[in-house]
Amino acid sequence: MDVVTGKIIPLIRDTRAEIDFSDLLNTHMCEAAVMTAARVEKTSEEELGTKRKSGILQNLKTRAMYLTDPTHKIMFHYTPKHASWLNQIEIWFSILVRRFLKRNSFTTKEDLKVRLYGFIEFFNERMAKPFKWAFKDRPLQV
Repeated sequence: MDVVTGKIIPLIRDTRAEIDFSDLLNTHMCEAAVMTAARVEKTSEEELGTKRKSGILQNLKTRAMYLTDPTHKIMFHYTPKHASWLNQIEIWFSILVRRFLKRNSFTTKEDLKVRLYGFIEFFNERMAKPFKWAFKDRPLQV
């Protein structure tokens, strides 16, 4: 999601592997997210190490430390698990369920993909706008 415009950037794939989400991860500390940041930071292979063995890739803690390093050009900020309502993509998923999934049935995976792309195109043209944040007991509005 482009939070400035509220438009959805579709990422629809047949799989749900780590690499599928390397550009979008904000709640995970996967190897693909580290590698994406490492290309920008020009981090050496020696510093990166090996997943589950050494270096930055060794475990979740070492990956999190790297991804949240304030000296980097790319610094990840993680939404607390207990504050999922702050996550704008969760709001988008709610819209998707209410306005698309609940009102439809699909005969094939390809049918779902085609119609989902169509809904995203419609949403981006007619409905997308930045979310207006409210604080004092007022709900978040779209």
